[in-house]
Order: sequence, then structure tokens, then C-alpha cells
Amino acid sequence: MATNTIKSFLPQELIRKKRDGLILNDIEIGFLVRGISDSSLTDAQLGAFAMAVFHNGMNMDERISLTQHMMHSGSVLQWQDLNLNGPVVDKHSTGGVGDKVSLMLAPIVAACGGYVPMISGRGLGHTGGTLDKLDSIPGYNATPDEAQFRNTVQQVGCAIIGQTAQLAPADQRFYATRDVTATVESISLITASILSKKLASGLDALVMDVKTGSGAFADTYNMAQELAQSIADVASGSGVPTRCLITDMNQVLGRSVGNAVEVLECIDFLVNPAQADKRLLQITLDLAAHMLHLSGIEADLNTALVKAQNALEGGNAAEIFGRMVSALGGPNDLLQEPSHYLKPMSVIKPIIATKGGYVSAMDVRSIGMSMVSLKAGRIKASDSIDHGVGLTNMVQIGERVEMGQPVAYAHVHCDADAIQLQRELTASITIADENPQEKNMIYEVLTAQQEG
Repeated sequence: MATNTIKSFLPQELIRKKRDGLILNDIEIGFLVRGISDSSLTDAQLGAFAMAVFHNGMNMDERISLTQHMMHSGSVLQWQDLNLNGPVVDKHSTGGVGDKVSLMLAPIVAACGGYVPMISGRGLGHTGGTLDKLDSIPGYNATPDEAQFRNTVQQVGCAIIGQTAQLAPADQRFYATRDVTATVESISLITASILSKKLASGLDALVMDVKTGSGAFADTYNMAQELAQSIADVASGSGVPTRCLITDMNQVLGRSVGNAVEVLECIDFLVNPAQADKRLLQITLDLAAHMLHLSGIEADLNTALVKAQNALEGGNAAEIFGRMVSALGGPNDLLQEPSHYLKPMSVIKPIIATKGGYVSAMDVRSIGMSMVSLKAGRIKASDSIDHGVGLTNMVQIGERVEMGQPVAYAHVHCDADAIQLQRELTASITIADENPQEKNMIYEVLTAQQEG
């Protein structure tokens, strides 16, 4: 009976229904998602549907339905047959500038007994992408077949790869349409897009890092809260316990921005954690603790935090990162000889402070766009990346600099690029006479509303 009902639907009538602010039921949403997957829904109809949702939103039942239908539009990974001796747990970040946390976080959690099948994305706009960073490692295969992916997770404990054509394929087409129809900024559609891919990974638990501030997609706190609550409710309503941390993105995360330079910072973080940037260390270990706690590996957050610290400081996380890189085609000695594989640029020049004082603010989005203009990021998905371009030794808010001292180092191809960054970065970094009050890295932790 349901099949006959589905066949009687007209896409334009369902679009009209959502356009008029009415609620779509599960069967209607399933029909639309099938139309996205098999292209029976035209590009024009898909764009119209996206715009209708953009203007009218979806209630919680609709969001859960859309997420689950997109999740099941392709293969859903199963791990039970591998008899893993720990939970399958992942983390997703909404993205920022200098956000390289995943590269350290996955091996830390794996070293603590979790299994992390991390499906990551490429950068778009001013935000960097985890896969672009990994692509700077010679030989690293970010798109292995499912057998190699599963085997790496089983043998190493983690694997960071890109979305495959088999994983939530409806989302791939839907996102491409949203990108060109000005409908990306919809909480309902963002929620379904993120979670359809993550839940298709067969997770036991998920931790979200929802960033807010000048370098984040959710630049206002209200938007970050709305998105975090939506993700927590939809994921938990789909059977995957989820916790969302709202975190600060009002300054570059860590000391580097770029691709190869961020991988180098990650390697140094894993090998020399005592020298790691304080904020980067805090957010990485806090996310690890939440993953270990939510997945049941540890009974409380304090114990989980200590376990994560021990895995990092004892070298186990670094060892697992090296094994993951090797298992996915990268060099066996990346940790021992990183500069051999991640070669420096021809021009490395300091960006000089034009006045003395305390670093009080950053226009992080502008810093990210400065990198994009030199091909360290991309405006559209088809753009190529220059993996060597970047910034290192970035100052942080609250640090004092004197006029003529470096606020960062530019890694570029020519002097003209360095001059451009000198002009753009000094305009993006505010230096004041008074030391600003230090902000918390984590603003709030949200769970599904029915959980309190």
C-alpha cells in the first residue's frame, strides 16, 4: 500500500506543501530522497525544495526522517562482524581556521580503546579541510575501498578518510544543489547533511564540535546553539547518543594555518605534547575525554581526561598516527622524518607587527580568506590546492608583541605573496594597549533535550 501511495506523489505538490509551511510525513520525505538519489527529482525541483525548507524549516520529526532517509540512500557501515573489543565512536567539527584537531584526536581515542572511522571533508570557503591536510602527505590514500578502510580501523584503531560515493549519496547531490542556490545556511539541512554521513558510519556514539566566532560558519552564538541542539536531538533520535560542544573560533586554532604546515604542527603535537599550543591541547583532550565518556570506555570525564593525557604523553597516540598513515599508503617514517616529506616553501618570511601591545582580537575569517587567495584553500569544490602555502608561529590573543616583532611567518612562493600577507594579516590582527580578558575555550555542552 505504501508503494502505491509513493507512486502517486507529484514532486511539485510536496514542494508546494513545504513552501506553504506544512509538515511532510516520513513517506513523503522518503519519496523526495529517492528522487534525489535516482535523479527523478530535477535540479530545479531540488533547488525549489531546498529553498522551501530554507524559508520554513523542518520540525524534529522531519529532520530525523530526512537524516535517516539520506543515511540509507547508500551503504551503511556495519562493524559487528569484526568483533571489535571497543565502541565505534567519532567526532565532527563544523570547521574553522587552523582546526587540525582530528589528526591528533582520532589516534588519541584509538590509543584508549575506541575505534574511530572518521569520514572527513575538504575545506570550502575560509575554513580548512582535514582531507586537504592529509593530501599533503605523499602517498596517503584518503579514498580507500571499504575493505581497506574497515581493515585499517580494525588493525590500527582509526582511519581518517573522505566520503565515498556509496556513503549517503543523496547528500552529495543535495549539498551541491544547496551550494549553488544560496540555501546552505539552513539548520534543518545542515543537520541532515552532517548526520546522514556520520550515522552511515555505523557509530555507537558521536561528539560534535560546533564552533562559533569570527572564523566559524556559525558566527553568532544563537546559531551555534540552535545547530548544536538540532544535531544532538536528531542524532539521539536516530539511536546514536550525541554530545555537542560549542567552542571558540575567535582566533586561529593552534599556531599554523595551511595544509602541510598544519600536518607538521600535528606531528610535533603528538611527538612533543609538552610544547603544544595551550588552546589546541585543551580542546583536543577535552573532545577525547567526551568521546571516551560518552562511548562508555570511561565512567566519568575526569578519568577519561587522564586516560587521554596518558595516551598522548606516553607516545601511544603518535605511534597509532604513524601506523594509520602507513596503512593508508603514506610513508612509514613520517614521524621520524617529517621535513623529508613535507618540504618547506621557497620563501619563508616574518609578518611584522606595525605597533606594540597586546593581541586583542582577530578577524579569523579574513585570515582564512587570505590563505584561500594564495590557493591554500578553495572557493569552489573543483579548485586545486597548494598544500605548501601557510602561516606558522601565529600569535594568540593575549600575547604581547613589540613593533617590528613577527606575528606570524609566511610560507609562500615569492616575495609578492609575503608582501600581500604582511598587508592583510596586520589588518586582521588587532593590537591594543590593554591585555584582553581570556575567554573559555568551551562555552557550553549540549545533549538531546529529552536527556536534560
